[in-house]
Amino acid sequence: MSAMTLSETAGDDRPARPADPVDEAATARATVDSRGIVTGWSEGAQRLLGYRPAEVVGRDAAALLSGEPPAELLRSLKTLPRWNGTATLLHRDGRRLTLNLLAHHREPDSEGDSDGAWFLVCPLARPPAPSQDDTLVMLAFTQSPDTTALYDNGLRLWRANANMERVIGLPEKAMQGLRVSEIVVDPQSDRTEQCMRGALETGEQQHIQLALRLAGHERESFWTTSLTPVRDAEGTVRGVLLSAHDMTAEHLARERLALLNDASVRIGSTLDLARTAQELADVSIPRLADFVTVDLLPAIEGGDDPRAGSPPGPVLLRRVAYQSVLEGCPEVVVQRGTVAAYPDESPAAECLTTGRPLIRKVTTSGIAQWAFQAPDRAERVRRYGFHSVLAVPMRARGITLGVATFSRHRRPEPFEQDDLLLGEEITARAAVCIDNARRYTRERRTSLTLQASLLPQRLPPQAAVEVASRYLPASAQTGVGGDWFDVIPLSGARVALVVGDVVGHGVQASATMGRLRTAVRTLADVDLPPDELLTHLDDVVNRLSAEADSASGPAGDIGATCLYAVYDPVSRRCILARAGHLVPVLATPDGAVEFIDVPAGPPLGLGGLPFEATEMELPEGSLLALYTDGLIEVRGRDIDEGLDALRAVLARPDPSLESTCDTVLRALLPTRPTDDVALLIARTRALDAAHVATWDVPADPAAVSEARKNACRQLAAWGLDEAAFVTELVVSELVTNAIRYGGAPIQLRLIRDRNLICEVSDASNTAPHLRRARTFDEGGRGLLLVAQLTQGWGTRQTYTGKTIWAEQNLPTT
Repeated sequence: MSAMTLSETAGDDRPARPADPVDEAATARATVDSRGIVTGWSEGAQRLLGYRPAEVVGRDAAALLSGEPPAELLRSLKTLPRWNGTATLLHRDGRRLTLNLLAHHREPDSEGDSDGAWFLVCPLARPPAPSQDDTLVMLAFTQSPDTTALYDNGLRLWRANANMERVIGLPEKAMQGLRVSEIVVDPQSDRTEQCMRGALETGEQQHIQLALRLAGHERESFWTTSLTPVRDAEGTVRGVLLSAHDMTAEHLARERLALLNDASVRIGSTLDLARTAQELADVSIPRLADFVTVDLLPAIEGGDDPRAGSPPGPVLLRRVAYQSVLEGCPEVVVQRGTVAAYPDESPAAECLTTGRPLIRKVTTSGIAQWAFQAPDRAERVRRYGFHSVLAVPMRARGITLGVATFSRHRRPEPFEQDDLLLGEEITARAAVCIDNARRYTRERRTSLTLQASLLPQRLPPQAAVEVASRYLPASAQTGVGGDWFDVIPLSGARVALVVGDVVGHGVQASATMGRLRTAVRTLADVDLPPDELLTHLDDVVNRLSAEADSASGPAGDIGATCLYAVYDPVSRRCILARAGHLVPVLATPDGAVEFIDVPAGPPLGLGGLPFEATEMELPEGSLLALYTDGLIEVRGRDIDEGLDALRAVLARPDPSLESTCDTVLRALLPTRPTDDVALLIARTRALDAAHVATWDVPADPAAVSEARKNACRQLAAWGLDEAAFVTELVVSELVTNAIRYGGAPIQLRLIRDRNLICEVSDASNTAPHLRRARTFDEGGRGLLLVAQLTQGWGTRQTYTGKTIWAEQNLPTT
């Protein structure tokens, strides 16, 4: 039993300690077991009602009541975690005392001593009413958004604000005169009181982080609590101010991120299908669910593609994996390897039919309906107290593989939307791994799947160019190659077009292609010019070659070619650089078709040699074709013939880029190409003056106001008044930074594209960075606000300085 339910003992032989300011007897405390028998009686209870422990302990608690309690109250006590209200008790001398009681229903402890017991507390004396002199201060305290309470030197609550009342679920009157450990019966309350004592003894603020399961709250909550000593005018500590901040949302977010990180490491460690499914179940217990099952469509384990659409007839699933918080998984009905039918009303069948994840509350009527078709499963659900179910369809690369079902029967809180997103994310990761595993059984299809997963699944939306692409794998005899293409949106409405080819064939070439494509996207994200990007990519290939040499000797050398182009729809300028790759083709609206003379840089992997870029202006509506050698180098045909054929096809107009791609492939390729083919065709667009506004800004702080006004006037002209507030803040911050830390000339530019882009350019090469401003810092928060209020921001270096940009979504109409 907790020490605070025991009567105080006398005759202590221990050395005397300094007087404790906390008067234990200032609260009457008693415990009553589930039969209504008094099992604990404190000195405070003796002071309040006059009975000694020997006269009360072991007797029926009803004898202390003046009259019978309402029957409705007695029935409700069986389900309440806590009760507070007034009760009339009999004093030993016969007097009737009407008192405010607070009663906590205790959870059973590990030894079963407190099963159904109640812990009752009542302060012997109320603190004095607050003075009326500081009405405004008390109103501010009461209405403060913080969760705050004021305790006296005896650690007795004096005042609690409205937010504290809401969190605890008790009015201030019911808590006044009680200690923390008497208001919230939790081991963490003792820790809090220890820190409160520390604040009183040292006069210094104390901090503590708590995890509490509060009465009336479905889930455990997490708090960062400050305990501040309160001093009077003479500096004497008169009490302790408890200020708590609810960190539950942040804690849960960190827990979910940790689970996602763990899932990314643990799921998919092998290409074994059953093991991957079990890894999904294992990683979800207990942080997401109490019981997890993974069921796949029967065709999956054989390596075949399941039929498209909803499963015909009854839903049949094969149990592949399961896991539980209970040892031995006693909830399981369907064993591993067993194919079972699932009723249409079951979460698993419903989510497979709709193709969407779902959350279902388990109800008595639902169990009864299910019991007709699956009585054994309905019985387990009822026996173990399942109350919430999350079912997520397992989909990878557009194919439905099965379903993962997450259930709770020990954790009291039901699944919510954040849990659905988390379950969907880790299930999606597991689904990809399972799909890889099943495709691994067929080497050719496995290689194709690997390469398809490394290429863009769909090209990103952007306004600079209209694009169409094709990728054709080589024949089965040759093996899958390392060709790739990419379209990368850049800042300032620009776009990067990439085509590359890794030397060799097979899984190794595909894997290298994936690493290079990731490297290109990473380098493009920092807005490197094309020639510099290829220089860095060359270093990457050299490092990959060194790794391959150390692993497999000289045969592990890696080589690749690449063409990288950046197009700006505002200036209509295009900058291109190539590393041993074939030159691109340009078809202008006037019907001219030419191969662009881009300086021929060395292939990637040679190292130490420079790359050069060429820049040109493209008319709006020009076609730019990037391709790999598999398109024009065909056995039995000279490469010049292939180039001429490509030029001829692009000279003939087609109604769409998609049809242009198809026409190119039909004209240049045989039925079974001997090498991989990547083709990327882009039609340029232009953003005219109606979409771009530019202003020169004097290097004078007074010019910031005019810059804001110019931006607001332009937004009004564009009909984007709703974006004015954020844009004003962004313009103010970026222009101020350019004036303060940059150099003239300074230019402000607004671009209305799919999004609204704000750019500020100056002659300095110093890039800004986010930092965390201290409490009393006068600056340092501007970029943080920009980052929070915009979709993204960044810096790109130019030949004359730098440009800082921020992009925000356009208001929906």
